[in-house]
Amino acid sequence: MTATGRGVSWVATWANLPRVGDEDTVADPEAHAIRVLVADDDERYANSLRQLIEQQPELTVVGLAYDGMETIELADTLGPDAVVVDLHMPRLDGVAAVAALRRAHPSLCLIALTGDPDPALHEQASEAGADGVLVKGEIIDLLVERLRGVRRARGGSGRRSRAGFYRGPLDAGPGRP
Repeated sequence: MTATGRGVSWVATWANLPRVGDEDTVADPEAHAIRVLVADDDERYANSLRQLIEQQPELTVVGLAYDGMETIELADTLGPDAVVVDLHMPRLDGVAAVAALRRAHPSLCLIALTGDPDPALHEQASEAGADGVLVKGEIIDLLVERLRGVRRARGGSGRRSRAGFYRGPLDAGPGRP
């Protein structure tokens, strides 16, 4: 089931997230799929990201949001395991959305996405509670890799644990120390 709406996007910074191949083997991947909410004000980009994520058997997109307020509303309603949030979006920017989501859902994996290479913005998102920040042009492989790692962070149990989700220093990457 996929929920859709207008106004939500998301941005995330990747910090010490598990890598591909780290996840536990599960007999029925669909029953244990990592539930992802995608938030980006660019509808075409959000739909492309949804299609990419849904090509992975262990991942499922449970909703699309097109602004910050809608992101928060859908996260409250749908209970995803992870939210991918664009940092620049209407009604409520991604940094504020990340901060609100972190307060309301401390165990939620929050990944910030942005087309903005400004390190200050990336740091703001991280300080707001993003587990990782990715620049859109660099994210496809890394995003899939990190979302696959959510199962390991949950301990293979299908339950979320704040202690298991991605807190720590940002991964070094192009343009980052």
